[in-house]
Amino acid sequence: MSAVVATPVFERSPGYWSTVGRRLLRDKVAVAAGLVVLLLVLMAIFGPYLAPAHPYASSMLKRLQPIGTPGYPLGSDELGRDLLSRLIVGARLSLFMGITPVLFAFVLGTALGVLAGYAGGAVNATIMRTIDVFYAFPSVLLAIALSGALGAGIGNALLSLTIVFIPPIARVAESVTAQVRGRDYVEAARASGAGAFTIVRVHVLGNVLGPVFVYATSLIAVSMILASGLSFLGLGVKPPEPEWGLMLNTLRTAIYTQPWIAALPGVMIFITSISFNLLADGLRSAMEVKQ
Repeated sequence: MSAVVATPVFERSPGYWSTVGRRLLRDKVAVAAGLVVLLLVLMAIFGPYLAPAHPYASSMLKRLQPIGTPGYPLGSDELGRDLLSRLIVGARLSLFMGITPVLFAFVLGTALGVLAGYAGGAVNATIMRTIDVFYAFPSVLLAIALSGALGAGIGNALLSLTIVFIPPIARVAESVTAQVRGRDYVEAARASGAGAFTIVRVHVLGNVLGPVFVYATSLIAVSMILASGLSFLGLGVKPPEPEWGLMLNTLRTAIYTQPWIAALPGVMIFITSISFNLLADGLRSAMEVKQ
């Protein structure tokens, strides 16, 4: 995973976030991407109630039905299960596998990065040199290696992806913290006798969390693709759970007979990934407001 250069931060005035909100709402692409993400989240929450059929009900007599078949709007999979229902219900597990590792990595990586950036010296060198070790391996290979060593399963896949995303988030947090640490208001707080914990909590985190959160949002798309890849390789979600990467794996044998059906889980992964990326880009542009 290539190194990321953090966007310079500026002191947040009381009206900063309202300005960010107005700039974000003027970005039509970001708003459209946000609406798609909202629809996907609602689909994940209410999927079992929206699915027209039971996602696990199979019928070998109706396997690989084409798109538009009565009772199967998007066709059926290799076991005769309704593909539309499995795509809808699969949104919950797919989003869970994509968002959860980034959320855990956001908390742990930000803590490590802020500690390294504020403490400096030997603490910074120890944390950052340890993190640099992970950059010797591409993220895809690291995720596969960790999942292979830990074993297949949702829990091990989440742990592997969390470990993969901690280093880049920590590096961004450390870079932003190093900038904020030299600000005049931080020096004034230090001169007034404020402790390190108070300075970090009151003056540093407010300026660090925003840029790190935006960067972490862009990693959700990567996390979904990696999680789908692990499931495709049999290292993530196990059958018969509906998860888009696993569905790609089980439908790969139908690529020559029903290519459109086999491609549908990949289309869902693509739409979700591009939506999170566009939303993250819109947030990044909206937050580049100098005070």
